[in-house]
Amino acid sequence: MAESGIANIRAVLLSKPRPVGWDQRRQRLDEVGSIWPVADDVELRTVDCGNVAGEWSFSPGADTTRVLLYFHGGGFCSGSILSHRRLVTEAGRAAGISTLAMDYRLAPENPFPAAHDDAMSAWRYLRQQGIDASDIVVGGDSAGGNLTITLINALRRANEESPACAWLISPWTDLSMSGTTLQSKDQIDPIIHRGYLEELADAFAPASLDRRSPFLSPLFSNLRGFPPTLIQVGSAETLLADSTRFAEAAAIADVATTLEVWPDMIHAWPLWNGGLTDARLALRSAGQFIKHQLFDLVP
Repeated sequence: MAESGIANIRAVLLSKPRPVGWDQRRQRLDEVGSIWPVADDVELRTVDCGNVAGEWSFSPGADTTRVLLYFHGGGFCSGSILSHRRLVTEAGRAAGISTLAMDYRLAPENPFPAAHDDAMSAWRYLRQQGIDASDIVVGGDSAGGNLTITLINALRRANEESPACAWLISPWTDLSMSGTTLQSKDQIDPIIHRGYLEELADAFAPASLDRRSPFLSPLFSNLRGFPPTLIQVGSAETLLADSTRFAEAAAIADVATTLEVWPDMIHAWPLWNGGLTDARLALRSAGQFIKHQLFDLVP
């Protein structure tokens, strides 16, 4: 597909009826996310990260001693290494480091805390390879952003070292769905709507769980001591408030926080960096943030 604007991306997303059922939804995200293939100069390598499938990527000249650990989005119920391969590999290129993408277990077959356990397994795998926590960046989009935050919170609760920084794209931080933009942005968001989120939350979190629990909704967690964080979100998202409120909570907790609200952009727009200028610019900005945290701050 040739270079296109956000209107064209919207057209692609709306070109087919919404899929029904988990299998169709997973297939659709894989199809849409992989419209643009991985660049020819990227090396891919599969790996077993403690019974969790992972994929390394290396762009030319990447620093292999530093890693972006990435968790894909998809509402905990869909998404894969395939759907996010272009995003992850180009993020690694922008940051000049290697990447490790994870195929964590999905709900409803594997509800909470399966994805959380797999995220920790991925972290343990990297540390067992001799990679220092200070050389790891953890990132994710949507539900993957949620996993990024909850993994770092779990490490802090255990008094373990945290990663150098966190990178969040359109993070889903509030499974209780209390954000005002769920209503105010509903008519312009082509992807995420409240009913869909309710279905995803039901599949991921058993009804007996309090959805305001920090383990499910990290918006309500104690963020003091959280590492420097970049949040990127589109202005056309129903989940906009999940980002702006998290940024506020992090800032109140004295976390070095950078919030980027991209005009007219939709949920997880960097997925389409192969055909969208603002997606590539967002990855470039993320790369600069990561480089600063990993390289500029080295003693």
